[in-house]
Amino acid sequence: MPSSSCKIVVLISGNGSNLQALIDRSEHYAYRVAGVVSNNPAAFGLQRAAKAGLPAAIIEHRDFPDRETFDGALIEAIGAFAPDLIVLAGFMRILGPDFVEQHAGRILNIHPSLLPKYTGMHTHRRVLEAGEREHGVSIHFVNEDLDGGPIVARSRIAVREEDTEQSLKERVHLLEHEMYPQVTDWYAAGRLRLRADGVYLDEKKLPATGMEIPAPPGVR
Repeated sequence: MPSSSCKIVVLISGNGSNLQALIDRSEHYAYRVAGVVSNNPAAFGLQRAAKAGLPAAIIEHRDFPDRETFDGALIEAIGAFAPDLIVLAGFMRILGPDFVEQHAGRILNIHPSLLPKYTGMHTHRRVLEAGEREHGVSIHFVNEDLDGGPIVARSRIAVREEDTEQSLKERVHLLEHEMYPQVTDWYAAGRLRLRADGVYLDEKKLPATGMEIPAPPGVR
């Protein structure tokens, strides 16, 4: 049984399905969810946190006059949990440069596309409109560029002829829920690190597109 000595704090804005996946897998992996932070007081993920007995902080961005004061409050709220790793799970605010610099190499994000393609929003719709044959999920370290940080891992699925935006979204979510706990565990176990020259897993430098994780049977 893992020691769960690595404390993570999860940042959410909405449903929190990836938060739930992280919670559900935590007893089998080397991380422990120490707390949850949300910028949205109505986020359903806060109910998930409460059900799991996790402490949560709400830092609503609309309560602050500018980005700098919001970032300051966010840093303070996260710091109260003393995390080893910050995990963004559907957190719909762009983090400021001071925040990112302060936590460099200790922030992970998950994005529903095969980065570097389709940064930003509405990825499933854009993939369908472009006639892509593949879609998927990427996990990356966060830097100052939107969805542009060094890629840790990707997992891909085929775009089916009958796919809709909703069906793609559902299958991509299944990938996310498998991948995010696994990659978080890599960091927690000391296997994954960001260095000046790139991302390393088990002391081996990963390619720019990260580690390819096969999609589970039935999801592809």
